[in-house]
Amino acid sequence: MRKVMDCREFPSESGCTLTIIGEEDEVMEAAVQHAVSVHGEEDSQEFRDGLRGALKPEAAQPV
Repeated sequence: MRKVMDCREFPSESGCTLTIIGEEDEVMEAAVQHAVSVHGEEDSQEFRDGLRGALKPEAAQPV
């Protein structure tokens, strides 16, 4: 099942609107890279665990 990470759910000064959708490992890697490079977060196991907990399943798309 594909997962979603949406920056709009995390308040930031930049007002980031990035949404990342894909397989869980892909989304996690992209989200960590984005958070570190754009939002100045530190890549740690604790940070990754928090992000993983924030992942949501992709909503079914209407046909």
